[in-house]
Amino acid sequence: MDVIIADIDEKGGRQAAEEIAAAGGTARFLKLDVTDYAEVEAAVYGAYHEYGRLDYMFNNAGISLYAELYDMTEAHWRRIVDVNLWGVINGVQAAYPLMKKQGFGHIANTSSATALGPAPTAAAYATTKHAVLGLTTSLHYEAEAFGVKVSALCPSFVDTPIFAAAQGINMDTSKVQAQMAKQKMMSPEQFAALALRDLERNRPIICPMPLRRTMDVFFAIFPTAHRSLMRLVCRVSRETRVESGTAGKSAERAV
Repeated sequence: MDVIIADIDEKGGRQAAEEIAAAGGTARFLKLDVTDYAEVEAAVYGAYHEYGRLDYMFNNAGISLYAELYDMTEAHWRRIVDVNLWGVINGVQAAYPLMKKQGFGHIANTSSATALGPAPTAAAYATTKHAVLGLTTSLHYEAEAFGVKVSALCPSFVDTPIFAAAQGINMDTSKVQAQMAKQKMMSPEQFAALALRDLERNRPIICPMPLRRTMDVFFAIFPTAHRSLMRLVCRVSRETRVESGTAGKSAERAV
């Protein structure tokens, strides 16, 4: 594999490329902003013309946000939708026509286990991940006639920096992170191995199976228990709340 790591985080991207090279692989870093379609298209077409093919496109960039909706502004919504949803759309729009033309390739869009159910106090994040899942599973069937495969990666608690980097609006993110630390985390390497195995099997949704079964059971068989769990999430999240003038301003706008 020749890997091109494209991201806005230059330091992290270069470090990842160096780690791949140190492990005997081939990788390089390319700085780009996934919310800028022109940059994404240039990167994808550049790779295609350099190698004569595009085997995989991983649309993985994402940010997290902890907030109750009444505290959010339009700017908060635009930021998370631009990165988490438009970033994926841009990657798909750039890569899919090339893969259709060559008659093969696999697009892997990172959604989330959050896309498989509700996520109170993280509704904006869940909105984007539900949308990514809908895009991916729909294109999975559209693209198969052209030899192109499309899958959604739906990790849950994977030990990556997304939790520590998450923005909190009127919430103490250190307390949120403390709650996250109580979860049994999967390493990035473990999830990557699972993802690559299931990409080979062309599964439309790739999620740690125990979690997927748990979500299915909660939704289909124990709806009352599932509602109780979601109410518990609300209560625990609200214990991290930090009061500010934001809620009052939201109320003033509503009036």
